[in-house]
Amino acid sequence: MKEIFTDRLHLRYITEADTQRIFDCWASDPEVTKFLTWYPHESAETTKLYVAYILNEYNKTDCYCWGITLTDTGELIGMIDVVGYHKGSPVIGYCSGRAYWGNGYMTEALKAVTAQLFDDGYDTIVIEAADDNIGSNRVIRKAGFEFVDSRIAPMSEQKKDRLLKINSYRLYKSK
Repeated sequence: MKEIFTDRLHLRYITEADTQRIFDCWASDPEVTKFLTWYPHESAETTKLYVAYILNEYNKTDCYCWGITLTDTGELIGMIDVVGYHKGSPVIGYCSGRAYWGNGYMTEALKAVTAQLFDDGYDTIVIEAADDNIGSNRVIRKAGFEFVDSRIAPMSEQKKDRLLKINSYRLYKSK
């Protein structure tokens, strides 16, 4: 995994020192986690365990997990990562603090990550979003993904009781 630089962002490795910022900025916010696969963290201790998990994942060759920071301030505003693989294609997930929504940061990060994954040899990238998550669906389309289909499904294994309409998208490498 390489660090990535865009006009306004630096996508970098997460460190243990990021724990409190992750908790404060987005992991504890029920509005941010509303459409994510996991519930808000109840304490920074939960976030500490999550960060330890990420640090361990960095030892794997197929780990892609970046902290999104603003280039001009170095402020950590979110994360973007490959959350799994669908038929060999990376599946991307992301989140950021509410204070940073609507500024185009996530579209910029998503475009940079997809370019990196294409450079690393993948030819298809997958992403999903709850139909009700209007902001994420907009980000995904702005990043060039094509709508594939929708299905009614639980948010995740953790949120089995919450059925939603889930939109699937794909981005294909130009030949």
